[in-house]
Amino acid sequence: MYPLFNGILWGLFLTILAGPIFFALVQAGIERGFRAGFVMGLGIWFSDVLVIALVYKSVAYFIAAAESGNFKLYMGMAGGVLLTCMGIVTFFSAPPNMEVPKNIKTSTASYLTLFVKGFLINTINPFTFFFWVSVMTSVVLKEEMGTSSVMLFFGGIIGTIMVTDSLKVYLAKYIRRWLKPVHLVWTRRIAGGALILFGVALFIRVLF
Repeated sequence: MYPLFNGILWGLFLTILAGPIFFALVQAGIERGFRAGFVMGLGIWFSDVLVIALVYKSVAYFIAAAESGNFKLYMGMAGGVLLTCMGIVTFFSAPPNMEVPKNIKTSTASYLTLFVKGFLINTINPFTFFFWVSVMTSVVLKEEMGTSSVMLFFGGIIGTIMVTDSLKVYLAKYIRRWLKPVHLVWTRRIAGGALILFGVALFIRVLF
């Protein structure tokens, strides 16, 4: 059970990182409630599982790609552009009306949008790719894990991330009852500003 325990520790480490995912989840939880935030989380977790599977199946290729200067440059620039654009849209768009009657449910299209947004925020962030490559090389390859150990290890990570992200969304929904419309505006501006900062930071890191 050591691989599972080790995976849980890695998941807890990821939980304390306040990146763009944290701000996106909190914003969704505050503005639209737990279900909407959870759907966005599904997009994030699906992205992680997909990247892990790709890296695991083609680890040698991805290690070589991670060490390529051009790959880092193009990946960082593309991620920077998309994160910045998402941040600008979030910053200047109005939050949803909190006075909507409770019997009106969020549409399927809105849930799909939230899922795609979560997937894109995680996928276009170069940190996601480089993090999983580093975990694969420093833990999986170094310890020569078998298939069952790999599944326990990454299952522990993803399971921990799912639980802690869900708690973040639930707490965000819980504090919603004390928020006024002006607070929602500032929450959206903070989340949008954070995405813009992360996008600009990517440009700076890959260019300089």
